[in-house]
Amino acid sequence: MKEQTEIGKLKDGRYVVVDDEPCKILGIATSKPGKHGAAKARIDVVGIFDGVKRSIVQPVTAKTYIPIVERRTAQVISISGTTVQFMDAKDFEMFEQTLSEDEVAKLQTGAEVQYIASMGKRKLDN
Repeated sequence: MKEQTEIGKLKDGRYVVVDDEPCKILGIATSKPGKHGAAKARIDVVGIFDGVKRSIVQPVTAKTYIPIVERRTAQVISISGTTVQFMDAKDFEMFEQTLSEDEVAKLQTGAEVQYIASMGKRKLDN
């Protein structure tokens, strides 16, 4: 899910969609309007799920999308190698996630964990 807003209304620490990837805003630099155009904003972001740094430059009046990012709780149902099966605590939806061996070592069956969900993707909230 995502909503539409103007570039000028974005703030540091919030989220924005860049290249169809939900990203957290690291910094915003705004230039003054010049002789031939509107003010521009340079936004530096990092992807929530892929960790890739990106930057965009657009007029402050341009429209962009902000993702709906939810922090949720899930229960660990089973662990099989690096694949872990979770059940959402709110709507009881089952899903699987492939994790690193270090992350799997920290989990126990029956334990509750926090995760981030946005635009159909999920990630454990460390």
